[in-house]
Formats: sequence, structure tokens, C-alpha cells
Amino acid sequence: MDRQIEDGELVARVLCGDDSAFDILVGRYRCRLISVVSRLVKDHGEAEDVVQEAFVKAYRALPRFRGESQFYTWIYRIAINTAKNSLASAARRPHFSTIDLDGILPQVEGALFGSAPLSPEEFVRGGELASQAAQVMSTLPSELQDVITMREFEGLSYKEIAEEMACPVGTVRSRLFRARQTVEKKILPLLQ
Repeated sequence: MDRQIEDGELVARVLCGDDSAFDILVGRYRCRLISVVSRLVKDHGEAEDVVQEAFVKAYRALPRFRGESQFYTWIYRIAINTAKNSLASAARRPHFSTIDLDGILPQVEGALFGSAPLSPEEFVRGGELASQAAQVMSTLPSELQDVITMREFEGLSYKEIAEEMACPVGTVRSRLFRARQTVEKKILPLLQ
């Protein structure tokens, strides 16, 4: 039943004091946003915190939501900005490096070395590569980060991305090409 209610109607209900309508929006987009944010912050628990904070910010800012874009596009932007702020504040805090075996190992094995088990050297190299890739992604302009995240991590089609970003499909293709080219140029030397 909840899926039949449009986002715009739910936003209107929240603005009229129906907080349960906001719960529907949270339920509709929470997992999707956690998936996106976890690609940036890497720690699932931190990703959940970031998404929770993004929803709190969105709830407070809802009276300023003009409806010119889809609700998901709006909350997506809030979540990404919240994740970036979290990363920036984490960079200022001293931290101790740990290796997330569960997070890195499957990615490294599948993407770089096929199904063969990793040697310790390959594992370290893969972790370094994943770290470098995340760092390169964070240096991209936001429109390039968004398009590559939606395409590569969320699996959205060009048309869906164009709708989310309110731009032509050709612009999506161009941005995706530039993002991939930039990432490849900086990551390729690490693979050799």
C-alpha cells in the first residue's frame, strides 16, 4: 500500500503534521541510501549513522523542499553531503588504520585476482588499491561522483540517472565517461 502513495503526497502529509508519512519515506529510501553512503564511508555502522543524520536534516528542511526534483534526488544529495562532511571531520580526527577483512577481501578477490585465494602481499596491495580508489573518487566533482556512484554502485540505467539528476542522457554519458577516465588514469599505474 505504501508504494502506491507518491513521494510528493507523503511530503505534503508530513508538512500537515503527519509524521507517519515521513516514516514511509524513510522506509522507502533508507536501505538504498545506506548502500550508496557505504561506498563512501566504508564502515556500515557509520553509513547507517550518516543516513540517519541525513534523514534528520531532511525532516528539518522539509518546509524548504520545493518539489522541483524528486524526493529521492533531494535526500540523496543531503546524504552524500552528510557523508562528505563525516569524512572531512574524520580526516581531522586522529585514527588508527584497521583492515576490514569482510569488506575488502571479496572486492579485491573478485575485481583484481579472480577466484584464487590472495597471498598476504596481494591482500595488502588490494587494500591499498581500494583506499586509493576511494581517495580518487572523493576528489571528483560532485556531479561526477554522483553519476559514477549511481551507475557503478547502484546499477541505475542512464535514463534513471538522467531523471535523478534532472539532466539529459547525453550529459549523464559525458559525465560518466569523464569520471571513469579520471579514475582509470589515477588507478591504472597502481595496477602495474
